[in-house]
Amino acid sequence: MNSIQLKSRAKINLSIDVLGKRPDGYHLVEMIMQTIDLFDTIKITILENDEILIKSNSVDIPLDKSNIAYKAADLIKSEFSINKGIEIYIDKNIPVAAGMAGGSSNAAAILVGLNKLFDLNLSNEQLEKIGLNLGADVPFCISGNACLAENIGEKLSKIDGLHKDAFILVCKPNIFVSTKEIYEEIDAKEIEARPNNRLLIKLLKDNNIKSLADNMYNVLEEVTKTKYPAIDGIEKRMLENGALGSMMSGSGPTVFGLYLNKEEAEKCKELLLEQYDEVYVVNSNEKGVEIDG
Repeated sequence: MNSIQLKSRAKINLSIDVLGKRPDGYHLVEMIMQTIDLFDTIKITILENDEILIKSNSVDIPLDKSNIAYKAADLIKSEFSINKGIEIYIDKNIPVAAGMAGGSSNAAAILVGLNKLFDLNLSNEQLEKIGLNLGADVPFCISGNACLAENIGEKLSKIDGLHKDAFILVCKPNIFVSTKEIYEEIDAKEIEARPNNRLLIKLLKDNNIKSLADNMYNVLEEVTKTKYPAIDGIEKRMLENGALGSMMSGSGPTVFGLYLNKEEAEKCKELLLEQYDEVYVVNSNEKGVEIDG
């Protein structure tokens, strides 16, 4: 086998809490993450020349050493003394710089794909440990489904995920949000309201989507919304059009709404498409990276 194709899935946050900051600059968090059925397709091909090539259908991602997929390939090549070349083609569907872990998910796919292509026989736990060197979201993106993430996001506890009965309307406005700036502002303010993650875990287990939608909370949202009022506008549009609840994912700017009625979600999607280009109706998914075929 000299090539492999993988699905690299996006995630949303059903909650984010920030508990402090470590001396190394990483923030201590407690958050619930859920993979969704919105994915990039990654094709990895082994080359004879010892090089790493990145290609993509997207003009919004770098195709050089700064791409996290490149870093993932370079890390595996160095760690396991692989002297073959690697070509990576990223068919991009996940919105870029959206708070949906698109880059981390791509890196996770490279780790899974190279593990298979070069018969490294690493377990998911071993891949997650390697992935943490690339970014705090990478370990979660490997296995996916739903997790409570703690510490810097790498301590993962599997929980029941969002049921397939729920439809997720995702809208990414054409705004660039600096995660660094959002966290700097959070550091400087008193956090008054926080998510009740224990309650959210119970509501997921009970498949109580209505109460889950009522209790989702992201402490970063207040800061990001103040800077970018469009986020609040999208949330209101979703709530006015059948969403049980609506919230920002990650540090933004993507907003999602939870629906029990697919027709209502699709109708609101059409309304949002009049103003925004990247709008999707998806379900949750119990997988992270998946070998395609």
